[in-house]
Amino acid sequence: MDKRERKRAGSKRAVPSGSTRRRRPDRNARRPANTMYESGPRKKSSRARRRRRNTIIRWTIFIVLIVVAAAAGGFLIWQRYGSSNEKADLKSYYGLEEENDLAVVINNEVVRREEAAEQSEQETSPAPGKIYDGQYYIEYSVVRDQINKRFYWDPNENVLLYTLPSGNVSAEAGSSTYTDITEAKSEDYIILKTEGTIAYIALPFIQKYTNMEYSVYEDPARAVITSEWGTIQSSELKRDTEVRRLGGVKSPILTEVKASDKVTVLEDENNWMKVATSDGFVGYVKTRTLGDIKEEEISREFEEPVYTNISKDYTINMAWHNVTNSDANGYITETLSQTKGLTTIAPTWFSLADTEGNITSLADPDYVNYAHQSGLEVWAVLRDFHGGINSYDETYEVLSYTSKRAKIIDQVIAEAVRNKINGINLDFELVSTECGEHYIQFVRELSVRCRENNLVLSVDNYVPQPYNSHYDIGEQGKVADYVIIMGYDEHTDGSYTAGSVASIGYLENGITDALNSVSAEKLIAGVPFFTRLWFETPKTEEELAQEAGTEAASYPNKVTSQAYGMGDAAAVLENAGVQAEWDDNVKQNYAQWDADGGTYKIWLEDVQSLEEKLKVIRQNELAGVAEWSLGMEAPEAWDVILRYIN
Repeated sequence: MDKRERKRAGSKRAVPSGSTRRRRPDRNARRPANTMYESGPRKKSSRARRRRRNTIIRWTIFIVLIVVAAAAGGFLIWQRYGSSNEKADLKSYYGLEEENDLAVVINNEVVRREEAAEQSEQETSPAPGKIYDGQYYIEYSVVRDQINKRFYWDPNENVLLYTLPSGNVSAEAGSSTYTDITEAKSEDYIILKTEGTIAYIALPFIQKYTNMEYSVYEDPARAVITSEWGTIQSSELKRDTEVRRLGGVKSPILTEVKASDKVTVLEDENNWMKVATSDGFVGYVKTRTLGDIKEEEISREFEEPVYTNISKDYTINMAWHNVTNSDANGYITETLSQTKGLTTIAPTWFSLADTEGNITSLADPDYVNYAHQSGLEVWAVLRDFHGGINSYDETYEVLSYTSKRAKIIDQVIAEAVRNKINGINLDFELVSTECGEHYIQFVRELSVRCRENNLVLSVDNYVPQPYNSHYDIGEQGKVADYVIIMGYDEHTDGSYTAGSVASIGYLENGITDALNSVSAEKLIAGVPFFTRLWFETPKTEEELAQEAGTEAASYPNKVTSQAYGMGDAAAVLENAGVQAEWDDNVKQNYAQWDADGGTYKIWLEDVQSLEEKLKVIRQNELAGVAEWSLGMEAPEAWDVILRYIN
């Protein structure tokens, strides 16, 4: 064989018999389908590689899932707890709707449109401020209620008034001129702008008569006003931060403040502080961004108008004399014959005749002369009832017109001067909440004229209650000489239940509440010389059915009452054969008895109960006492009054 043949022959060596060796397969040969051809170490190696690859894939997926979950969780945590960069809508924050609206911040409080609507009693919400011809204006009710209550706007006669101790400052709508008592003056701006029945007063004109400072800012337009002075809390910021609308990192940002900026601290709300910036943003910052909180005194030099008053150098002992016709004046001699220690008599002489401002008068010069000869001053009573008018609406109709108020005052002063009367006692009891601002303006204007004529002005009031706060006894105490609280009528003939005319607690609380607004040297307490006999019967089914849905329906008994003087009340008990017993809770003698198909009840006003009331008056060192009314007292009552008052 040649070399080539030997090579081929060698490549085809025969396999020895009995050998287990298999022929190596041809790598290029096609493998049979569905034939497992690997085995041994190579097969194991391939499976291991696949397992490692699968493990790596599984771990990779797992790690990716963890990363994704962590990222999602972090996003959710940030979304929930992270700080928001959202900017507040400042127009919405300040309540700005129209192009010339002006935001108003007074004493670190943003005035909202709905508040202005409530104060002005408008159905629509007036803007608290406006900009006209580049000048800044504040809505009248906002001025009256939050800046200076002495501004008064008469929409019926289109006049703005401000009452000074010597007279009115007056300006008409749309004018730059005004009258300062008697002197004509002018400004370089329109003083009063109106939109329908809504009035806006120019800021600089408000400041002329008010102890206030103001600054104005743009973007958005706002006026920042300070009219309350005294102690505030302030702090400087330790770092740059945001003032947010509410306490919380998700609340929108009102403004950004810098380190060392000063803010006024208003409220502490755990980790957040309510603050006010100097440029009129009121919101919240994190507590940790504030430095030390310090007390700071803020003040402004301003000369407040002084309302001089007539003050007697003795304790007032005044009795009302209920004069219902001119003939009653003739009984003055008999009426005064048993009195002791009186300093003042107040006959009910003047009343409103109609809604045009006319009055009726029962004034009698002979009566006045006799009172003066008896050492008494005469303070004639002016009432809005028991005359030509007798309703809340009618009183409002009169007092809401400046010209009608002036007409009343002119007539009353003329009558007082003509009859040499010493003072006016104002007793208006039909003043609605709506009429409150007109009533107190009437008191101011009457006080000016009384001062001019050396007449004492005293003003009668119910004991202070939330429902009669519009009588504003605090303002009365500044402009009038004396404020009288009528410490009786705790229960009246219109009450649904029987009760005392004047329990000791009723008087005590009335005095305490009044002293929060009026100084003791100006406060007089009224006490009753009368009591009420009550008759109480169970309501019938028919009566209850008629009252269904009313307040009266919640009271099971029907009550009626009749007023008696001290002597007559004692006679009622004697005739009934009943003995009253002392009730130490109300400090009155009390009795009840069954007769005439019902129950009679009476809380007596007598010398014993009167003494308890006089003790309270003396303990509080009040200006005096007033009694309703002459002729209803027991003679010995004057001896008790003398011991405690004179």
